[in-house]
Amino acid sequence: MRKLELLIPAGSLDVLKTAVLYGADAVYLGGEAFGLRAKAKNFTNEEIKEGIAFAHERGVKVYITANIFAHNDDLAGVEEYFTELKEIKPDALIISDPGVFEIARRILPEMEIHISTQANNTNYGTFLFWYKQGAKRVVTARELSLKEIREIREHIPEDMEIESFIHGAMCISYSGRCLLSNFLTGRDANQGACTHPCRWKYAVAEETRPGEWMPVYENERGSYIFNSRDLCMIEHIPEMVEAGIDSFKIEGRMKTALYVATVARTYRIAIDDYLESPEKYQSKMEWYKSEIRKCTHREYITGFYFHKPGTESQVYGSNTYVKPYTYLGTVGAVRGDGLVHLEQKNKFSVGETIEIMKPDGRNLRVEVKGIFTEDGTAQESAPHPKQQLWVDLGGIAEPQDILRREDEALDL
Repeated sequence: MRKLELLIPAGSLDVLKTAVLYGADAVYLGGEAFGLRAKAKNFTNEEIKEGIAFAHERGVKVYITANIFAHNDDLAGVEEYFTELKEIKPDALIISDPGVFEIARRILPEMEIHISTQANNTNYGTFLFWYKQGAKRVVTARELSLKEIREIREHIPEDMEIESFIHGAMCISYSGRCLLSNFLTGRDANQGACTHPCRWKYAVAEETRPGEWMPVYENERGSYIFNSRDLCMIEHIPEMVEAGIDSFKIEGRMKTALYVATVARTYRIAIDDYLESPEKYQSKMEWYKSEIRKCTHREYITGFYFHKPGTESQVYGSNTYVKPYTYLGTVGAVRGDGLVHLEQKNKFSVGETIEIMKPDGRNLRVEVKGIFTEDGTAQESAPHPKQQLWVDLGGIAEPQDILRREDEALDL
């Protein structure tokens, strides 16, 4: 069996640390330029250095995205950025543009290069092309079935790696190459500035009746004609392994620490259980499914892996996220008296029952016994985001535990 990698997204330094502690074998992140998530917080070079040091101390790799489709004006900046990466030393670059690839090979000849899904990697001929150019890994296009991925594995060298998405948001455009955002808002998705107009609700107007909007019905809930469900393959890890995939990739560089922790921990445990015993993996399936539903998501689907989805299965008739839990914060320091420090993310109150989520898979329900400001002043609730607080949870929370509260669905 090939060695399996769980690859987790990180949109900030705090989320990177969460990904590492909750089960990642590798994380991928964007610097301040040339990645396809311009609206993510992204990393300064100093933060990248800190993140790499944190990850490497724990045996986790770090990959940096430089996967925009570059225009002429970008190339000089790419050269400068790659020169800076010589000193930072990530484990690999993720690239989609052949011109950017050529610059990386010239400036960073020893650097491992992975070819992004944006490059439309749909056949073994494409994989072989990139292998001959010096690429170590290629990310499959989302449109491929597991049958097609197995055929690619059969036709490429043994030491070439295949990376495929296992979980996260899908895109209605071919391998994410979309013009909707550019056309409607002037912000180019292929340069990292997507405004996600595929998630908006649409209607039509008739020329002689301005201002009178008529819905385009798909069902009784309205029309979201570009909106896709989310990919979830937690029930199909054996098929992913059998297809010859080396790296299981989670989508979501703009997600919260709670999302990343929930998904990373669930897939980590599921993969490890499968590698230990397929029977153990099957016996715990209900737990995996229950846990993976606790992160914010749209309705789940298996994407294109088993069939080509039609409108009835791929397009989602609502823009409602399922949001079962609210992120309250991540435990920092723990005092001798058991109080834990955190930067509050969402409101909670004394007397509420919340959940402590631990990296090892345990979920502990506890009552909030007290909330105190840094100067020791007691308060009944924590209503203001980013407050620095000390919280009494009965002495069972530890550093890097995540605090969450059960919630309702959220219509976005």
